[in-house]
Amino acid sequence: MFKNVTIYRIAPGWAPALETMEAALDAARFVPCGATQDKSVGWVEPRGEAHGPLVESVAGQRMLKLMIETKAVPGSVVREKADEEAEHIEATTGRKPGKKQMKELREDALLSLLPQAFPRRTAAWVWIDLTNGWLVTDASSQGKIDELVTALVNAFNDLNVTLLQTQVTPQTAMTQWLSAPVSDEDEGGAPGGFAVERECELKSGDEEKSVVKFTRHNLATDEVRKHITEGKLPTRLAMSWEGRVGFVLTESMQLKKLAFLEGVFDDRADDGESGFDTDVALTTGELSKLIPELIEALGGEMAFGAAAPDAPAAAPAKPKQEAVTAVGEDDDPPF
Repeated sequence: MFKNVTIYRIAPGWAPALETMEAALDAARFVPCGATQDKSVGWVEPRGEAHGPLVESVAGQRMLKLMIETKAVPGSVVREKADEEAEHIEATTGRKPGKKQMKELREDALLSLLPQAFPRRTAAWVWIDLTNGWLVTDASSQGKIDELVTALVNAFNDLNVTLLQTQVTPQTAMTQWLSAPVSDEDEGGAPGGFAVERECELKSGDEEKSVVKFTRHNLATDEVRKHITEGKLPTRLAMSWEGRVGFVLTESMQLKKLAFLEGVFDDRADDGESGFDTDVALTTGELSKLIPELIEALGGEMAFGAAAPDAPAAAPAKPKQEAVTAVGEDDDPPF
């Protein structure tokens, strides 16, 4: 479903009706930026059908879509226009504008230029699984995650979510899997249906912050283990699950570059022009099996709201939620 996956745990007891969710989101329906507005955030129809529902339920799974529109003017253009106005003021009054007035001139310049700026839209998808208590999003950049969590908390005052935490951190587990002896089939490598693939990134924690990346490379080698012995720890590791799903696991518990492998969608039934229902059902179905096995591979889940093991607690970005540090950004649609 998503090219990136970040998983939140929903606090027990939150199970609103579809009608309740629809009403809450409708109050924050997306409206494009006005002429002098630089950002607009709101909810849009997941199916892409105008005036359709903002919450879709497919096989018991609920889908939402947040739209973020921004308009940006290059800072150099704003400064140039403000400087021109400042020169005009100095020429006509004989007085050079001070810092406060220059700030006002830059603000005025931005407002005058915004109507000419082209808007840019990015979307963030949300999958809510009330049975398992998960809230999953494809938002990958920190800025988009902050926008999404803020929008969710504002829409649902009783929603309480925290980033899913496991007993063993992804970095600790990835280190163990990469350090395992090649000949030790019983104790080494990734557990269960998971397999280590041919891509990883290692970073050192010293002042040099050196980075080593392996791409299309056998990772079960002495070279990789030597880097780990020298203090470089994995921040990303390409993996596959049951030969059905490929992804890159990150140290912050994100699944990036998510891809469904050959055969997964072979029996995909046609449910109409968009295929929305089928894609949601197949995608969430696969991830509903993968996520619990990944949690088990990482030692099981920690109690709701507990601090991550071997790491300082994350400072909450908004009430009732915790922010997660993420890297990269992918604005492609999930289907």
